[in-house]
Amino acid sequence: MISPDPAALRSATPVVDNWLDAGWADRELRADVSVGLSSSPKELPPKWFYDDRGSELFDQITRLEEYYPTRREREILELEADAIAAASGADCLAELGSGTSTKTRILLDAFASAGQLHRYVPFDNSEATLRNAAEELVEAYPGLRVHGVVGDFEHHLGRLPLDEAERPPEAPPRAPAMVILLGSTIGNFSPAHRPAFLDAVAGATQTGDTFLLGTDLVKDADRLVAAYDDSAGITAQFNLNVLSVLNRRLGADFDLEAFEHEAVFDAHNEWIEMRLRSVRAQRVHIPALEMTVDFAAGEPMRTEISAKFRPEGVRAELGAAGLVTQRMWTDAEGDYALTLARRVRRD
Repeated sequence: MISPDPAALRSATPVVDNWLDAGWADRELRADVSVGLSSSPKELPPKWFYDDRGSELFDQITRLEEYYPTRREREILELEADAIAAASGADCLAELGSGTSTKTRILLDAFASAGQLHRYVPFDNSEATLRNAAEELVEAYPGLRVHGVVGDFEHHLGRLPLDEAERPPEAPPRAPAMVILLGSTIGNFSPAHRPAFLDAVAGATQTGDTFLLGTDLVKDADRLVAAYDDSAGITAQFNLNVLSVLNRRLGADFDLEAFEHEAVFDAHNEWIEMRLRSVRAQRVHIPALEMTVDFAAGEPMRTEISAKFRPEGVRAELGAAGLVTQRMWTDAEGDYALTLARRVRRD
């Protein structure tokens, strides 16, 4: 832990900036549903899984025997956190999609033990979750400065506060920072959208900063499908819950019993695709959008892709964004990888 310093303790109250206005979530939801249910094939983005019930169900999923990614990622963090801290040389950690920051404490402990930890920048779209986590962290790590950001990391990465204040031109460069994206979140981006996201990460950093990225690796298709279609049916409940979100927030009349969960591995694209399949011909009304949507019997609606990666592909995609791989750690089974890449100057 950080040695308490009276001056530091006086400044340990977390700062939280909210870059989302009160209507952001409703506008995003309406736009996503309007576009997605007018498309062919129909689709919904996975970010709408996570209301309170969805978050509770996902927490249950991470504890299932079939769902290995969370377990494997934690194994790597517990074994390699000291090496990650040393390789990064960072004194500021910024986490995208930080949530409760539970897993991140493994890294925070390692950075604190090495005397490197000064600032933590959690970035999430839930202000309540972020504020609660920030308060807990400043109590657990005396002297740690926490600057939380409520935002959408698909749009606001350029404003990531990796420095404590505006630095005059003549000032020496700040110490390196490390941006973190854990939990295989990168897999929810399609290959067409990943380059723009990685460019945004690179653009938010400066030469010498690092990026720690979690990726699920390609493996046996049966194991992949089982992780997204567990025997207890928890993932099915999680998938169907997105329809409850639309019913509650948009006044829709989706009948959850008229859809069934399925997960398939697309071998060509090397991703898991989660779908909700209409079990009969039906018509759904969405009053908030003045929209009526027809589903044919057996028609699928995609609710998530979860891309699986190969190590050489991870290195190539990061390198194209000016993020050069320094180290890659995998678990003993080769299921999952954490990759540390360093931002290099691009001409």
